[in-house]
Amino acid sequence: MGIDDLSPGHALYGISVASELTGVNPQMLRAYEAKGLVQPYRTEGGTRRYSGNDIERIERIATLLAFGLNLVGVEHVLALEAENRKLREQIATLRPRDQTQDT
Repeated sequence: MGIDDLSPGHALYGISVASELTGVNPQMLRAYEAKGLVQPYRTEGGTRRYSGNDIERIERIATLLAFGLNLVGVEHVLALEAENRKLREQIATLRPRDQTQDT
């Protein structure tokens, strides 16, 4: 398996690499985790491992913070975005059924 074969959900990056990739210092990454905004994989030894999906989420958090939101605001925005995605998926699964009923 090469690096190109890894899924975005594969926990690959240690906290220092995640910090370097996102520009967010390790202390803030720990704070995001404590707040439940990001949930990195933990090895048996307790080491944090971040996936590509985690990196994207951290970048989204940093963007929202840069817009002036606090961590509570970020938490609400992320929850609303997740709910929006879920509803869009439900609509997408219902849409083919709606179209067949119209004919």
